[in-house]
Amino acid sequence: MMGPIRVRFAPSPTGALHIGGVRTALYNYLLAKKYQGTFILRIEDTDQVRYVPGAEAYIMEALRWCGLMPDEGPGLGGEFGPYRQSERKAIYARYAQELLDKGQAYYAFDTPEALEQQREQDKTFKYDAATRLRLRNSLALPEAETVRLLAEGHPHTIRLKVTPGQTIVIQDLVRGDVRFQSDELDDKVMLKADGLPTYHLANIVDDHLMQITHVIRGEEWLPSTAHHVLLYRAFGWESEMPQFAHLPLILKPDGKGKLSKRDGVRLGIPVFPIAWEDENPEDSFTGFREFGVLPEALLNFLAFLGWNPGTEQEIFSLDELTAAFSIEKIGKAGARFDLDKAKWFNQQYIQATDVVTLARMVRPMIEAQGHQPADAWLEGFCALMRDRVTLLPDFWEKGYYFFEPVREYDVKNVQKRWKPELRAGFEQLHARLSDVAGSQWQGPVVQEVVNSLMQAQNFKPGEVLPLLRIALAGTMQGPAVFEMMALLGQTVCLQRLETAIASFDKME
Repeated sequence: MMGPIRVRFAPSPTGALHIGGVRTALYNYLLAKKYQGTFILRIEDTDQVRYVPGAEAYIMEALRWCGLMPDEGPGLGGEFGPYRQSERKAIYARYAQELLDKGQAYYAFDTPEALEQQREQDKTFKYDAATRLRLRNSLALPEAETVRLLAEGHPHTIRLKVTPGQTIVIQDLVRGDVRFQSDELDDKVMLKADGLPTYHLANIVDDHLMQITHVIRGEEWLPSTAHHVLLYRAFGWESEMPQFAHLPLILKPDGKGKLSKRDGVRLGIPVFPIAWEDENPEDSFTGFREFGVLPEALLNFLAFLGWNPGTEQEIFSLDELTAAFSIEKIGKAGARFDLDKAKWFNQQYIQATDVVTLARMVRPMIEAQGHQPADAWLEGFCALMRDRVTLLPDFWEKGYYFFEPVREYDVKNVQKRWKPELRAGFEQLHARLSDVAGSQWQGPVVQEVVNSLMQAQNFKPGEVLPLLRIALAGTMQGPAVFEMMALLGQTVCLQRLETAIASFDKME
């Protein structure tokens, strides 16, 4: 690839950043980093009607959490700013005027009501070469009338004048040759009545001025690309046009249709990187962060939604993804969103994370439950639970009994295993464990006490150990029983054993 690569992630601050947007940011980031290029954040906030306060800060926080920090953007500096489109209004007005001067655009004075009436009369109505001369615009009106309307400040838009009979060919890096006929295109609005540009004009002008070399975006933008090519031609910039790559859709878990934010609520799954709080509870959503997914696992999962390295390897750090990434390995077909796969990735990352880091991540959840364990103790807890969790909240949900008394016992298994003759053996075990000096309370010592008692009483491990585990944790799931006892400590183990013996008797 020739020249420095410059890519941009250009979200609109109209609400929470969908997971599909994060994948777009990731692919842009990977391409930039692979070739020592520049990853730019541009905020496309010209749609003031849909603008949502707080959305820009959310986008920045989401990118920061994911580890996809832009090189240029709002508040980050860079030579091509401003990076918010609302701050570039004068630039767009200048280029809209250039289109007018070149005869590539025209003034349109039609009111929204008049256009709505046209659509009601003709369901297939399109503002184009076939209809424009019977509408209220500078191509159809006498020049003096146009001058008068402009002088009097009549509301107007500026529309692109699309010439019919042209074939527009796009060399898409994902889809190959994509062809459009200009007869099928409408005369898109370039500058709205409020003086702000539409996506189409702002996008092209900014990509050109910011020297963008590759436009990687979702396939929903593919139809718009025809107009964008016409704009590059109109400005005389076609030879500097960026290369396009339109990404496949992220599909619902059942593979039927595009994954939407509503699917998250409907299916109880996260479809946003981090939680979004809205005044309307129906528009508030949880995120992968709050769900308990590590950012590295999320990126690894998202990378595979549309891209494949062509090898058996599945676990990739961000650096490894950067080295392996190529646009040519992005598929055309939609990628099904599979939360179980995201959980699997997360499990692999949790297991590979050192206990000091894990303890730091888990501590806020434990403290939220009212507990303040020492660092070393919490690290020991994480070491025991690390291979038994899928999501970060599982540390508490599956291991609460390390911090609090057992809430309930696995009654079914107690009834199946507890026999009156075991009571004396368990009371003796309690007595033997009481005799262990506090300083000696360690896994191997406890194991020796239990093993010698089982031998003396002629008990099988299958008779004693499952019940001992249920006595301590309430469940037969969990870490190795002697390691668990070492961490719980002598006092807690003796208390729980005593409570369990009395409780088990009642469950027969």
